[in-house]
Amino acid sequence: QVQLVESGGGLVQPGGSLRLSCAASGFTFSSAWMNWVRQAPGKEREFVATITSSGSTYYADSVKGRFTISRDNAKSTVYLQMNSLKPEDTAIYYCNHDQYWGQGTQVTVSS
Repeated sequence: QVQLVESGGGLVQPGGSLRLSCAASGFTFSSAWMNWVRQAPGKEREFVATITSSGSTYYADSVKGRFTISRDNAKSTVYLQMNSLKPEDTAIYYCNHDQYWGQGTQVTVSS
């Protein structure tokens, strides 16, 4: 069955960095478009970034220039490098492929 397992969240000060990972299994990862989506308290889930099977990337305007999505097909893992973090980046971050979702990892940006 499809599994998506996120890791790497935590508490970081404004301006800091974190790298999230999502280990995937149960489907042909190298052919899959992968997404990161986040949900802040009291808000709807919102798109963060996508990486296509060929490696093209797309970002929400709010994270463009600060976040980088990447993938390692040999490890069936997608990453989200987050730099220059802001308090408004605080959210649960989810890995997504098609209709499948991970359990999420909490990112808190606070001094």
